[in-house]
Amino acid sequence: MKINEKSLRNLQTTYPLEKISTLKNILFVDIETTGFTANSSYLYMIGCAYHQDGMWKIIQWLAEKYNEEEDILTAFLAFAAERHYMIHFNGNNFDLPFLMMKCDKMGIKHHFDSYDGLDLYRRIAPCKRFLKLPNCKQKTLEQFLGLARDDKYSGGELIGLYHEYVHQPTEAAEKILFQHNADDIAGMIQILPLLAYSDILSNSEKFRARKVQANTYRDLKGRLRRELLITVVLPTAFPKPVAMAANGCYFRGEGTEAVIKVPVYDGELKYFYSNYKDYYYLPEEDLALHKSVAGFVDKEHRVQATAANCYTRKNSAYLPQWDASIEPYFKKDYQSKELFFELTDELKRDRKAFTEYANQVFQMIAASC
Repeated sequence: MKINEKSLRNLQTTYPLEKISTLKNILFVDIETTGFTANSSYLYMIGCAYHQDGMWKIIQWLAEKYNEEEDILTAFLAFAAERHYMIHFNGNNFDLPFLMMKCDKMGIKHHFDSYDGLDLYRRIAPCKRFLKLPNCKQKTLEQFLGLARDDKYSGGELIGLYHEYVHQPTEAAEKILFQHNADDIAGMIQILPLLAYSDILSNSEKFRARKVQANTYRDLKGRLRRELLITVVLPTAFPKPVAMAANGCYFRGEGTEAVIKVPVYDGELKYFYSNYKDYYYLPEEDLALHKSVAGFVDKEHRVQATAANCYTRKNSAYLPQWDASIEPYFKKDYQSKELFFELTDELKRDRKAFTEYANQVFQMIAASC
């Protein structure tokens, strides 16, 4: 067994890992194998990154011979016992099950179930469409962030090299094997800022409205239109700008701020009463009145209200919404799926309400992309 250790003095991440766990408790883990199944392939390297003395460090265990699997497993487990939070890339599907199967096969006691953990692939994969990525392979994510790595090989390409190394070890082959694993581990640390997108897409964190203002513009037909601009503070800085649009709304985030544009609907909408059996509809006036009031109207000028005509019309300024969370909500007609709420003077001063609304708009846009 050969052990390789090095410090990554210049490696930093902008993502606040303290949101996940304490730095001293975190261990990045990546393994190298000769195949996908533990029963028919070899585990030949385990690599870890950990934080110590103000910097990230890497330790790697390489099986110089096939029969040294148990040695590197035992060494890794002894080292990992000091930390209790594992971060990996697709480790829930591959690395951790592979390690557990190897331990069970060799009769090595392990406590993987006692570790908390984060699978970066699972967290970032839902962002693929949002970030317009072709896939969520680790190298693709690194390229998206403009990261460069020294390693030029894939894990599959190194299987043959490892077999050659076992039978005829060379320093050149050993260097390539260590470099590939080290770059995978360093890459995991470097792609951590992508979790900033995951945090808001999953709605586990929300932005805060900092500024709300109205804007007037002319559309393609020269008609005067109004829109609301909501400037929000992002919970964690975006590593790269992102823009998207849906249903007439627009979002653009960069750094620690984002702007959300929402069209303002100026005109008449209807508020529908749910208890329509308690109302009369007045066809000549096109409105519904409660029976306690409309009972004084001549019978020939009133009819029993239905769900479709039990409404009050109001001309005002409105904003769209998509989950009826802001009440009262208005519609253009009974069958309409579009929902609106009134942009009142009181609401304009309610920063908390706009914070909730901005997050609602973002979730709608993200789901539509």
